[in-house]
Amino acid sequence: MKIKIIALGKIKERFLKEGIDEFLKRLTPYASVEITELAAIEIKDQNLTAKVLDEEAEKILAHIKQHSYVITLEIGGKMLSSEEFAEKINTLANEGTGEIVFVIGSSCGISPKVSARANFKLSMSKMTFLHQFARLILVEQIYRAFKIIKCETYHK
Repeated sequence: MKIKIIALGKIKERFLKEGIDEFLKRLTPYASVEITELAAIEIKDQNLTAKVLDEEAEKILAHIKQHSYVITLEIGGKMLSSEEFAEKINTLANEGTGEIVFVIGSSCGISPKVSARANFKLSMSKMTFLHQFARLILVEQIYRAFKIIKCETYHK
C-alpha cells in the first residue's frame, strides 16, 4: 500500500524531524510512505484567510490523484482509537485501495475545497496541536496501525 502525507509548512525543529524520520524508517516493511511538504502561505491580514486557504487548496489538490482515498485531519473530523484507525487502514487495504493520502493543513486550517475532496475526516483529539506535532503523531499512529494489523507487539 502507498501512503502519502501532504503537509503545509516545513518542520524546523530537529527533534521533530528525527522522530518523523524514525517512524518513516520503521514503516518501510509495511508500506511506502511519502511526505510532500508544501509551503504555507503567510497571512498578513486576517481578512484574507479564506483567500489564502483557497490558494493552499489548489496546491494540495494538485498533488492528489483522482482515485486516491483522502483523509483530512480536521477539528470536526471523527475521532478514532488506535485500534479503530488500524481497522480503517486494514479495510481500505482489503478493498484494494492503492493510495491513501493524509492532508494536514496549515495553522489556519484546511480549505473547504480540500475538506470536500476528503473521503474521511479524522480528528486526532479534542486538544489542539501544532501542525508540526500532528505530522509526528500521524506517522507514529500509522506505524502503530500496521503493528496492530500484523498482530505484532508494540508498546501500549
